[in-house]
Amino acid sequence: MTRGALIPVGAVALTAVLAGVAHGTASALAVLQYLAPVALVTVVAVRAVAARVEDLRRQLVLAGAVTAAGVALAVALFVETMYVSGHDALYTLLLAGYGVIVGAWSASLLGRRALERVEAAERARRDLVAAVSHDLRTPITTLQLLAEAVDDGIVDPGMRRDYLARMRTNVRALSGLIADLFELSRLEAGDIRWSMEQVRVDALLTETVDALRPQADAGGVAVRTELHPALQAARANPEQIQRVLFNLIQNAIRHTPADGSVVVRAEPSSGAIEIEVADTGDGILANDRDRVFGAFVQVGNRAARSDGGAGLGLAIARAIVEAHGGRMWLAGSRGGTRIRFRLPSAKP
Repeated sequence: MTRGALIPVGAVALTAVLAGVAHGTASALAVLQYLAPVALVTVVAVRAVAARVEDLRRQLVLAGAVTAAGVALAVALFVETMYVSGHDALYTLLLAGYGVIVGAWSASLLGRRALERVEAAERARRDLVAAVSHDLRTPITTLQLLAEAVDDGIVDPGMRRDYLARMRTNVRALSGLIADLFELSRLEAGDIRWSMEQVRVDALLTETVDALRPQADAGGVAVRTELHPALQAARANPEQIQRVLFNLIQNAIRHTPADGSVVVRAEPSSGAIEIEVADTGDGILANDRDRVFGAFVQVGNRAARSDGGAGLGLAIARAIVEAHGGRMWLAGSRGGTRIRFRLPSAKP
């Protein structure tokens, strides 16, 4: 007998015990006499449905019908044995029917939602496999072609050095993709060990913006900070939060046209600190807003591939913030894109 089948058997035993406590051994034996066969038939029927019907929706419907039939049979047997009046029997059957209907509705609702989650997870798995395959195929194909050219001896020494340099570039791309995938899986699993400390957010933001200013100047993008004067320290790992900032600011600069601007803001908010990176680029379509933080996602004309690589930048950034006990989201904007994230402030 499987563990799942123990549940109806345990229910029969519990019902018999309660009947025995209330009305004596004869009542307990009567419960066992009538309920045990019904429970056995129900278990066998439900297991047959699960084994022979592959569609989950049909499984739920048929299992509910079998359970309802078992309940109706048990009620009929007890009504017949107790010689109750037709009036009492009717109300007993109505109550049993009510219970079956409510139970079937609950099972249908939960089953439908479980099926939707399963289907969504399967779609996500297929998308992830397709995206990883796509991002692996290009560098691997390039490496194969370059290696074959070098091995065939069809290139001169100067060209060979160039090919080897390209091979190293593709190897680094593959290593970066694998490292990002591994890190994202560790972040989502909570398998991280960071030292937390008080971090001066104003200094960290200023340092990061200054480091990226040459890149912004090269693209004709103005970048500046707007820091609240009463900004408190955050409890965070400075290296990881700076990584998040680099990711968001570089992404904003990349997707902002010349003569546009990127603004990095920070302000206190109810025991926390909210940081925002806003740009005047093309923005993100409403239909894509829920997908922009997914791994390997490209939305509209604006790619979520914030590092120009495998498209894991925003997914990792959000995972880092969530690992700090914060959250990251897209804020409303009439133009451009505003990405905000929240970090817990350090205790005084």
